[in-house]
Amino acid sequence: MTLAGSYPPRTRGTVVVWGLLANAPFGGMTWQVLHYLAGLRRLGFDVWYVEDNDAPMQHPRDLHYAFGDPTDNLRFLERQLRMIGLEDRWIVRMPGTNDIFGGSRERLARLYREADAIFNLCAAHRLMDGRHDSLDSLVLIETDPIAFQVWLDEGAPELEAQLDRYRHLFTYGQNLGTSECPVPTGRYTWRPTRPPVVTDWWADPPDADRGALTTVVNWTGGDDKDIEWRGQTYRWRKDVAFEPFLDLPARSPLPLELAAVGMSGEQEAGLRARGWRITSATDLNDPAAYRDYIRASLGEFTAAKEQYVIPRSGWFSDRSVCYLAAGRPVVTQETGFSRHVPTGEGLFAVSDLDQAGKAIERIAADPERHARAAGDIAREHFEAERVTREIAERVGLI
Repeated sequence: MTLAGSYPPRTRGTVVVWGLLANAPFGGMTWQVLHYLAGLRRLGFDVWYVEDNDAPMQHPRDLHYAFGDPTDNLRFLERQLRMIGLEDRWIVRMPGTNDIFGGSRERLARLYREADAIFNLCAAHRLMDGRHDSLDSLVLIETDPIAFQVWLDEGAPELEAQLDRYRHLFTYGQNLGTSECPVPTGRYTWRPTRPPVVTDWWADPPDADRGALTTVVNWTGGDDKDIEWRGQTYRWRKDVAFEPFLDLPARSPLPLELAAVGMSGEQEAGLRARGWRITSATDLNDPAAYRDYIRASLGEFTAAKEQYVIPRSGWFSDRSVCYLAAGRPVVTQETGFSRHVPTGEGLFAVSDLDQAGKAIERIAADPERHARAAGDIAREHFEAERVTREIAERVGLI
């Protein structure tokens, strides 16, 4: 599979993107990185992908942590970058070592010196003393809002020391710093942004047809990411997020399917008894399979984690923008994002079981209309070139 297309000349300077392609080689995380890389490259930047952190790598086969031989992870990375025409623009430092792949220590040092901006996507990299001291033009893109802001409000000097190194802070929490979201931002200015998607990568449906509204979930993972703030716990687990919607299949004119990991046999049986279809998400670790699964769906129904919902963060999902780009309507839990993106056709923001059922009824009544609207929303509000251009303009690269 190739998605490279044609790129303009590299006339707008050099940018580095830090991410987790080799480190966390699975479907959703992969597409997140690729959309940023392609969006910036389509704007005419010389885009380099770099991993320079000490987090242990997960093996592409089973996502177990792999210590030692990075061969399979690097092959995975190079395969994804070749698919979008950037196979000659990457450097990876093996975690916990000084071993460099895809270049040399001297090339990496020169790249850091020459870069007009270094984007730390989803805070994937922790700035390290002695290794990143001289880096300038650092830009953080926070994809999971609220946790940083809560920690800062409660006092987090180490996090403050990290954030003080950045020239610009961007967040998917589009309501941060507004009256909509009660979590304070302190002395930091968080610029709102949205997940980008390269819409033409998702446009053509595969031969398969799931015949259902679907989503991809890690059902019980995330206890270690729960946060407490001013007497309230904001949980990270998807099984908690779905609790208000467990009886939705009885109200839905369309089948509902969960592609899940982290679900026990008892939990799966309980959901099936309520009318949910369940399939394994393990195969969707492969980015191509993940893409095909979304494009073969009728649309998406999903619930958002409490950390996004309760404080009305304005967060929106990287996964959901892929559904929209594929012309697949999305019914998702309201986080306050409806202040920034149109809803009611192709995209529905719901807060309870009744609203979710009515939204799905509207999709079922006129699927072609909502498919068109979904694609229009993706192109108008989430197209990668549009989103990355807004960031680049704010940073001063354009």
